[in-house]
Amino acid sequence: MRPFLFLGVRPEDAPADDEYDAMLRCTGLDESTLRRVRLEAAPLGVVDLDAWSGIVVGGGPFCVSDPEDDKSAVQRRVEADLSRLLDAVVPADKPFFGACYGIGTLGRHQGGVVDRAHPEPVGAVTVELTAAGRADPVLGVAPPRFGAFVGHKESLSVLPAHAVLLASSPTAPVQAFRVGRHVYATQFHPELDADGLATRVEAYRFDGYFDPTEAADVVAAARTSGVRTVPPVLRAFVERHLHPRTDSGSGRGVLRDEIGAAQG
Repeated sequence: MRPFLFLGVRPEDAPADDEYDAMLRCTGLDESTLRRVRLEAAPLGVVDLDAWSGIVVGGGPFCVSDPEDDKSAVQRRVEADLSRLLDAVVPADKPFFGACYGIGTLGRHQGGVVDRAHPEPVGAVTVELTAAGRADPVLGVAPPRFGAFVGHKESLSVLPAHAVLLASSPTAPVQAFRVGRHVYATQFHPELDADGLATRVEAYRFDGYFDPTEAADVVAAARTSGVRTVPPVLRAFVERHLHPRTDSGSGRGVLRDEIGAAQG
């Protein structure tokens, strides 16, 4: 099989390594089949799309809506690398899944509006699938409503005109969307559990997501939120592109059975 490519953007080792471990766990892949490249460490270079089954982009402290003069050289280079990658990915309809930072990157690239109108504090939210989301072969493995962890200063306030809205939350109108048949992005973190959230809270305590003196309260609220795991949308994304099946139907099947304990 061709491996998947995971592109990380976190400069801090602890949350970067924890995120990669979570991606391995949630995709069901191992280090040989989900290969990591840390974009903040070095330029991406040319990606041969035919060498990969798909591409996953993780989250991080960068915001595409930051004023250009406030962006570091690394952030500007990462954004340029991802923009060039999407120039190839989207026309080819190459399997792509962007989480959190990935939704801003894909949304802006495709002509949507990414701004600070709908931030969500670090913690749990209720995500609700649209009719298109319930019918989608990736998002459709989730229940119509489920809990997930978020934490972002920016979000997509206007969807690209050609994109399909898959999920929303009460505080952010765009929680997931799709372009074409195989290019996905989510605002919520499909890989994140309470332990991972605690790692990120410690790493980004002074980055403006919350009052630093309230870090312990943020973690405690996450642990008592009832969100133990997110439905296996990453596993569905991987399995769809490892073992292609028809795109009709809701995407519910054997993966749908994995959700009960997590949501009960």
